[in-house]
Amino acid sequence: MIFRQHNPRREGWSRAITRGPGARIGICRLAGLLLAVAVLPCRALPQGSGALLDLSFDQLADIRITSVSKNSERLAEAAASVFVITSDDLRRSGAASLPEALRLAPNLQVVEASAYGYTISARGFNSSAANKLLVLIDGRSVYTPLFSGVFWDAQDVMLDDVERIEVISGPGGTLWGTNAVNGVINIITRSSANTQGGIVSAGGGNRQSDAALRYGATLDGGLTYRIYAKYTDRRHTSLATGDPIDDGAHHAQAGFRADWQQGADRFTVQGDAYRGVEDQPLPGMIAISGLHLALGPIKLDGANLNARWERQLEAGGHLSLHLIEDHTERTVPPTFGEALDIVDFQFQHNLAPIGMHALVWGAGYRYSIDRVRNSRYIAFLPADLNQKWASLFAQDEMTLRSDLRLTVGTRLERNDYTGVEVLPNARLAWTPAPAHTLWGALSRTVRAPSRYDRDIYVPGAPPYLLDGGSTVTSESAQVAELGYRGQPTATLSYSVTAYHARYDDLRTQEVAPSRTYFYFANKMEGSTRGIEMWGTWQVMRHWRLNAGMNALHEGLRLRPGSNDPVATATAGLDPAHQWLLRSSLDLDGQRSLDCTLRHVAALSNPDVPAYTSVDVRYGWRPRPDWELSIAGQHLNGGGHAEFTSAATRSHFGRGVYAKAVYRF
Repeated sequence: MIFRQHNPRREGWSRAITRGPGARIGICRLAGLLLAVAVLPCRALPQGSGALLDLSFDQLADIRITSVSKNSERLAEAAASVFVITSDDLRRSGAASLPEALRLAPNLQVVEASAYGYTISARGFNSSAANKLLVLIDGRSVYTPLFSGVFWDAQDVMLDDVERIEVISGPGGTLWGTNAVNGVINIITRSSANTQGGIVSAGGGNRQSDAALRYGATLDGGLTYRIYAKYTDRRHTSLATGDPIDDGAHHAQAGFRADWQQGADRFTVQGDAYRGVEDQPLPGMIAISGLHLALGPIKLDGANLNARWERQLEAGGHLSLHLIEDHTERTVPPTFGEALDIVDFQFQHNLAPIGMHALVWGAGYRYSIDRVRNSRYIAFLPADLNQKWASLFAQDEMTLRSDLRLTVGTRLERNDYTGVEVLPNARLAWTPAPAHTLWGALSRTVRAPSRYDRDIYVPGAPPYLLDGGSTVTSESAQVAELGYRGQPTATLSYSVTAYHARYDDLRTQEVAPSRTYFYFANKMEGSTRGIEMWGTWQVMRHWRLNAGMNALHEGLRLRPGSNDPVATATAGLDPAHQWLLRSSLDLDGQRSLDCTLRHVAALSNPDVPAYTSVDVRYGWRPRPDWELSIAGQHLNGGGHAEFTSAATRSHFGRGVYAKAVYRF
């Protein structure tokens, strides 16, 4: 997505600012230019098994997760709104990328904006700068301190190696820190001990083609490892008129993982390196201050190294140390470039149960070295900035009775912009019967300011039209949740969560008293409320139905003294409701058929019509070592759009994707 804004020359800015809401909306769009051009233009079959549905219905209920309490616990008993995408779900979805796979989670809003650009949020506030969702890949946080969001075009994994994806909607600040405001996505890959042997896969269709190779083996001493490489070519999309949009992309990535178990100690080292080139979408000219700029391709490079040590203590205790180094580079001509290095250290101690108490505590330290290459059009000042975050958390899960658990905890986290933030949390879970859990939670969490909030200036030299946000503080949320998760029959399970959240100090864009420039402030507040539900019905042994929906109401208002007329309309770009229905059918021991019906309500700003999509995947396993599949997307009509204004947005028509996987 690229915004077009025709502004007068610098000497006429003061006059332009006073010409009413139309001009001001344009200035807001110009202020969002950075994110617009950077963000949006920004399992395998069981060996020897005849069953294509890898997990039985009972096994689904017994899945163990770690994201809710940082202790291993059964999904059925977790006191949170958490949906798990299993490896079986991923394989049968036909998804060719991580954002596509996340559409399986009914508690997420996933919006496709271009060939490689996605915005993803939970419980509202979705936009090109969606910044209230924390995303982790094997414990490595991938949010960027540039704008507190995620560059989804840079996040990739071998989906065949993913064990599960835990999707929590709702606050997770106590355990995961600032920015876990509306949700946490925790992507967990398999141990290399469980990915022995090789995989060669190749896929292609009218929207993209890709190829991947992965090999795992065991060395002397019990050390296991895997290495992989993959390449993806995404073809450009089109407008509703059929005219092409210049948003094709080419990505290459390689990586490894090694695991070693020695007595009570377990060691893991893994890493990835990637490189990509992405065309910036049409219109290929942006007008700033009367000058027309030709946009070149976006270039991104990165590498990360992730080392983890875990020790199982006597009587059920657990220790872990986690060290991460992450390097990313992004060049968005002609507006800016960035080289970012982050070092992240995490320590956690799960104490052995003491009577009714199960304590977990930990500490973390995160240090970033950010180097921005500014331009005459946009600048981050200072261009070079080192930042640090330090945190300490503790949480106690108390078993009050055999059927009643109370969890209380808090995190203290310090950042360079606002100092120490306090993130408390309390959860109560009642399990009146083994297959039924009623829970409630009260939480406070925050989104700390990013460089985009504090340090951005437009243009790159004075006089400024956007003069930073030196007074911007943290956005905070107080959240109440009530949920139920149960299995009323041997073949039916479901989860329902209702929530209410109150937000304070939301960011706005204000006009200075001189009426000659804009600046960022915190003069908006409001609330959201909604309901999330999903369920699974095992109709027959080889046929499973899944359904999910969420409904959302957002109410935002400006505080007295604010003169930003568009903040309440643009802070959240979210459908009032969405739902999906999935059918997973094993036709026989070799063939499977999966169908998904998905509906998303309309958006009002910008106006994006509601749409319904039908996706179908047919899989065939002619031999234990071969799997062939063909998937069709949006098969029910002429296509739809999901984001941005009609003049420039991508229109997604019918798609087809065929894939072959060979295991050796």
